[in-house]
Amino acid sequence: MFENLSGKLLDSISSLRTTKISEANIEAVLKEIRMALLEADVNFKVVKSFIERVKEEALGEKVLKSVTPDQQFTKIIYDELVKILGEETFFIDLKKSPSQIMLVGLQGVGKTTTAGKLSIFIKKKFKKTVGLIPLDLQRPAAVEQLKILAKQTDTLFYESDLSLSPSENYKAARVWAEKEGIDVLVLDTAGRLQIDDSLMKELKDLKEISKPSEVLLVSDAMLGQQSVSVANGFNDTLGLTGLVLTKFDGDARGGAALSIRETTGVPIKLIGTGEKLSALEVFHPDRLASRILDRGDVVSLVEKAQEVVDQKEAEASAKKMAKGQFTVEDFLKQMQTMKKMGGLSSIMGMLPGAGQMMKQMKNMAPPEDEMKKIEAIINSMTKRERMNHRILNGSRRVRIAKGCGMRVQDVNKFIKQFEQSQKMMTQMMKMGGKGMGGMPGMGGKGFPF
Repeated sequence: MFENLSGKLLDSISSLRTTKISEANIEAVLKEIRMALLEADVNFKVVKSFIERVKEEALGEKVLKSVTPDQQFTKIIYDELVKILGEETFFIDLKKSPSQIMLVGLQGVGKTTTAGKLSIFIKKKFKKTVGLIPLDLQRPAAVEQLKILAKQTDTLFYESDLSLSPSENYKAARVWAEKEGIDVLVLDTAGRLQIDDSLMKELKDLKEISKPSEVLLVSDAMLGQQSVSVANGFNDTLGLTGLVLTKFDGDARGGAALSIRETTGVPIKLIGTGEKLSALEVFHPDRLASRILDRGDVVSLVEKAQEVVDQKEAEASAKKMAKGQFTVEDFLKQMQTMKKMGGLSSIMGMLPGAGQMMKQMKNMAPPEDEMKKIEAIINSMTKRERMNHRILNGSRRVRIAKGCGMRVQDVNKFIKQFEQSQKMMTQMMKMGGKGMGGMPGMGGKGFPF
């Protein structure tokens, strides 16, 4: 999402590396940063206060006398970005029993999908029983969609009566929830194409009856400035406790994320990072600021790895690498692990210097495309060939190429790259680098990803 903004910020800051810092060149850099933020659709009031705070800090003696002014200036930008984004991480409140989360927002922002994602998130993170209650009764399709999501996520679902009001359905659903012993209720409320009085009255009545511990506004990160006015409208009437930004993995300019917290005072609590139902994450302001400035987000990367990597398998894999016994079959398992972590592009995006890395790879085929080709080649091998690639003679390679619809040269290229990576990983393990359970590739002399 922040690719363009990140690039422009870093280009502006880099000019301080080759010159002695002064008030004049700081003013020039701040002018470029101001334009970059405005082009990213950040609210102009937020931009104004951000630039003023950065300028005040940047003109202090600590920066002017620093031997690394660009690093000091980057640190100031980072600190101010964190302030805009919220400074601290806010978690959803699940202390009550049953806890109730009321999802509100305009039509089409992903409210119902977020309800499904939230059920997986709560069950996985907090080990609680979740019940989904459809209260968008003017759109039967929304009720049906939530029912399908409940089935896909193995979540309890209340069959709302379309002839009753949302408040009447809610009262009946509470009785149902008590019988089922549900810990958390997620209320999927109605939306409109725009805020209107009838919608707000319906939501206000529902809030008074349900007394939810969370009223979360689901907002589309692609909306930009519009999302700020929408958030203010819902907040004024309902008193929001948090925000959920969807489509955070899209190509929006990022203005909503950088504006909405400071202009509304409502914290961003969760972000939707993809189409998969598991793609819902806690929002960490400091980690996002770090990624915008191309410092990476290693903490989130490690957390993702811990969720999907089996520790025993990782240790066994590390031992194989150290002994030079890492096989093509092991390599395939590592690729599958990377998929579970969101794919190679997602992983690379969390590494320090990812922005510069992506620039260098701009004219190359996407990493995922290369991985698909490699996976097809491996899947065309027999089990014995995967366990010992050294038996791959000419006729076997011809058969594999035909089986995956590629050329023999492609198979040869893969084997050569695998052997180079195998050798490199063995050397790294002998030097004591355990990595992340032996993740393949990531440049070097082996695979081009």
